[in-house]
Amino acid sequence: MPINAAPTDFVAWFRSVAPYINAFRGKTFVIAFGGEVVADGKFVELTHDFNLLAALGIRLVLVHGARPQIEQHLAKNNLGDTYHHGIRMTDAQTMQCVKEAVGRVRVEIEALLSMGLANSPMANADIRVAGGNFITAQPIGVINGVDLMHTGCVRKVDVAALNDRREFGEVVLLSPLGYSPTGEVFNVTLEDIATATAIALDADKLVFLMDTDGVQGKKGELLKELTVAQAQGVLSSTGKRKLPDDVSLFLPCAIRACEAGVARTHLISRHIDGSVLQELFSDEGIGSMVVESTLNTLRDASIEDVGGILQLLRPLEEQGILVRRSRELLEREIEQFVVLEHDHRIVGCAALYRFPDEASAELACLAVDAQYRDHGYGEAVLNHMVSVAKSQGMKKLFVLTTRTAHWFLERGFVEAEVTALPAQKKTLYNYQRKSKVFVRKI
Repeated sequence: MPINAAPTDFVAWFRSVAPYINAFRGKTFVIAFGGEVVADGKFVELTHDFNLLAALGIRLVLVHGARPQIEQHLAKNNLGDTYHHGIRMTDAQTMQCVKEAVGRVRVEIEALLSMGLANSPMANADIRVAGGNFITAQPIGVINGVDLMHTGCVRKVDVAALNDRREFGEVVLLSPLGYSPTGEVFNVTLEDIATATAIALDADKLVFLMDTDGVQGKKGELLKELTVAQAQGVLSSTGKRKLPDDVSLFLPCAIRACEAGVARTHLISRHIDGSVLQELFSDEGIGSMVVESTLNTLRDASIEDVGGILQLLRPLEEQGILVRRSRELLEREIEQFVVLEHDHRIVGCAALYRFPDEASAELACLAVDAQYRDHGYGEAVLNHMVSVAKSQGMKKLFVLTTRTAHWFLERGFVEAEVTALPAQKKTLYNYQRKSKVFVRKI
């Protein structure tokens, strides 16, 4: 966004990305892109984005492909490009072409990441690129009587070595090759390496750059967020409609990663300049995001949930963090509550009390089981309640708290006076408890 075009818009935008910058610092992102990005000359712009992410303290692991370059080398050497069940067959001659193509692509990527031209996005860049035999591979073997020879799959990821490189602030660059303890080299797909690495590192995000914009629904609409169950539903519908090749390739990897604990997997277009930044630093994003299935357990509470909610609230009430509520009161107000379940167990809850005359709503009883407070469940419940309040015409959300002020400040709330409360709520304010008031426009 040009600063001289609309200064106020620039300032508002710049401030809006601050929460993402704070949240992403120190986190691990695995980003995978095909050799097409390099072949098309688009990697220069992508390098600028990688430099920015690294400068923000994000730990990057980049996984590159080399399909077009390999095909070019095969054609140059008059060798056929043979596939079996969608998997490249790699004999000794093909393997030689693979190594040459991958080596050339890697050198070009490292060269671009090493730029530091003045008056450019790479000015003062200090990206150190790490590479090595981090991926142990094994041969895929024989499939339906056909030996795939030097085509392999990931057997193990050297997590300790990768962590050492990341601790030194280095950007790790992984090529689509794997190595065996016997000294062999195997041709491995970038999606296999990226997925296995993200899982092994317990990455916060796995990003695939592809030809399409993301995953589309039956009507051609972009599905911006899918749970694992929804993503599996998209794949199971392939008999009724054909999915783009890259979606068929990457969506199963996204499901596999999320099921194994990767918090978010993003499928975005490689053709949009700045697509990585637009996806990661905006609420809407521009592609499709797959999340773990546990995030899809938010629901309205029912009378049967009272016992589970009480178990969540009691420890906080005993510590003086929440005002004590009796079972009878909770039963009367159960329609105001939502619960978050994990494996059929209530691990979070919150209530929303509306003041429609003043277009305000109170968020109350936000609680998460102590064992699950590092999983982002509290924020998931908060975001859900914000959406509910907005859908009902509320313009602001307020909370009363004595012990969790910073948590709400970090999520866009601003401290206010008691006079900012709706008139009805002001009459009920407990001046002995002296709860602080925080307000957020929605």
